[in-house]
Amino acid sequence: MGGITIHKVAGALGAEIGGVDLSVPLADETIAAIRRALVEHQVIFFRDQSLTPEQQLAFGRRFGPLNIHPYVAGMDDHPEVMEIIKEPTDRINFGGGWHSDMSFLETPSIGSILYAVVLPEWGGDTLFASQAAAFEALSPGLQATLEGLNAIHSAEREYAPTGPSAQKRESMKIADAEGMAGRFSHPVVKVHPETGRKALYVNPAFTMQFDGWSRRESRPLLDYLFEHSRKEVFTCRLRWRPGTVAFWDNRSVWHYALNDYPGQRRHMRRVTVDPAAD
Repeated sequence: MGGITIHKVAGALGAEIGGVDLSVPLADETIAAIRRALVEHQVIFFRDQSLTPEQQLAFGRRFGPLNIHPYVAGMDDHPEVMEIIKEPTDRINFGGGWHSDMSFLETPSIGSILYAVVLPEWGGDTLFASQAAAFEALSPGLQATLEGLNAIHSAEREYAPTGPSAQKRESMKIADAEGMAGRFSHPVVKVHPETGRKALYVNPAFTMQFDGWSRRESRPLLDYLFEHSRKEVFTCRLRWRPGTVAFWDNRSVWHYALNDYPGQRRHMRRVTVDPAAD
């Protein structure tokens, strides 16, 4: 284990990992230990890191191929690296609502790795919610019903010209999805490929309706699941410091970037891990 420490931060999910420097090439057994921690705790945090974009890319690639976002431009030299910036003059932040990254794709991502570059003096925390814990808290009858359903996911609402994610930001290049967004069907209950643990896989940003149901028919049950899935008992909260890294499992975790720091700058850097090709 090379001196790695793991400390839980909340009951439902979350652990802080110590004793590892993500800026250097890591041994296979260290990567395996980090993967086990991610799978078990669903979101893991590393403090006091110092990462260049190249080092963050190298770390991310140890877990799978990296995603290039279809609507948000990456760095000029590293298109897989998304710089998430809220300038003091920006009103709406990016990621400011409960969601699971990239569920709107035909093949969704498996994880996201976010690094804090510049933080506001106060505010800007991120909340995480375990969708595995949320599923396990449902009644057996509703669990059985949901396991027989698929849901349609799309970027068509969130990245519409008037959608929150497509709003103009001073330091981010974001394209709206009008006429481009696909619609893809995913199981409402996702079985984790490494643990077999079941988790809800719907989210307010990208889930449009149940497959084969109308939007009107879908709305009452989806609203119930969205309200249930963000209960405090399923969550943990990260107070960022410069150099903090968060790595979360998009297959079983929602997250929410709080927009409570008006007039201040927040600069984060993200890489997103896709499933390995068969």
